[in-house]
Amino acid sequence: MEALIGVLPGDGIGGEVIAEAVGALDAVAALGGHRFEFRHGLIGGAAIDATGRAFPEDTRQLSREADAVLLGAVGGPKWSDPDASERPEQGLLDLRAAMGVYANVRPVRTHPALFDASPLKAERLEGVDLVVVRELTGGIYFGEKHRAVDRASDLCSYERSEIERLLRTGGRMAMERRRKITSVDKANVLETSRLWRRVADGLLPAEFPDVVLEHLLVDAAAMHLLSRPRDFDVIVTENMFGDILTDEASMLVGSLGMLPSASLNDRGGGLYEPIHGSAPDIAGLGVANPCGTILSAAMLLRHSLGLDAEARRVETAVYRVLESGVRTRDLATPGTPAATTRQMGEAIRHQIAAAR
Repeated sequence: MEALIGVLPGDGIGGEVIAEAVGALDAVAALGGHRFEFRHGLIGGAAIDATGRAFPEDTRQLSREADAVLLGAVGGPKWSDPDASERPEQGLLDLRAAMGVYANVRPVRTHPALFDASPLKAERLEGVDLVVVRELTGGIYFGEKHRAVDRASDLCSYERSEIERLLRTGGRMAMERRRKITSVDKANVLETSRLWRRVADGLLPAEFPDVVLEHLLVDAAAMHLLSRPRDFDVIVTENMFGDILTDEASMLVGSLGMLPSASLNDRGGGLYEPIHGSAPDIAGLGVANPCGTILSAAMLLRHSLGLDAEARRVETAVYRVLESGVRTRDLATPGTPAATTRQMGEAIRHQIAAAR
């Protein structure tokens, strides 16, 4: 297998965790005789500093040529001026739009080795294995925006076609899992949610008759995600709701640093990144958790390169390292030594190589 992988470290801890994910992919390549070319680009605050643009043309071209793109994180206090003409987050939105990645897939799977890192009781965490499929290129984040001195507005809009393609992605995933979909909306208040629910009621039973469909309002979903997380299989929802719910779901696994994501288009390409931000408060300290980024690299292997066995090898390596007691600072119990970002990455690479 030969593949061109775009690497966008971004800002803050992005470069630190990306380096460990690239190392994991190198270990996979060495084990299986694959050839991965890694081509780096700028995005976010680093790109603004270097080029004046959060998503420069060279990065746009790389995102179109690459078989897949691995992203760190963007943003930080240096670029937080709300009146700035270029903001790091705009680079991320532009990247998603340029790649046409409309379905953000965020798996959430608990593991006994990390039960002690979660604020929830262990009995609620046992057997949790769900995936959130979040619409990524529509909704309030992409709608028309206006701001004056005393008034501001953000338009939330959806087309039927945008909802349908996201629901089909969720339906296909549910067919490969436990065949249950929870569609999350706010249909008691929002017209976009009423459209969402009507489209879901028409499409999912017709195209996926073996899948059980339930609806939940987003506030109820937020509550049930912590009170009965084991009951969920596939959650489909719009852009902002999915953004919030998956950050909440990170508490099930103990840390934001553990959750990966894949943003997929219809052409087999994908954008892969951890769900956490740039964490400028710990940037440069070598304490960031690279597991979410390494697990995102595993999703890259599976979804864009079709290397499912290699993806499972990476995932197994991550959890074997955690089972051995190696933890970064966000997961370590008080009074116990924590591994650095590099040490965690090295331990995972060693486990990948041990599969030979």
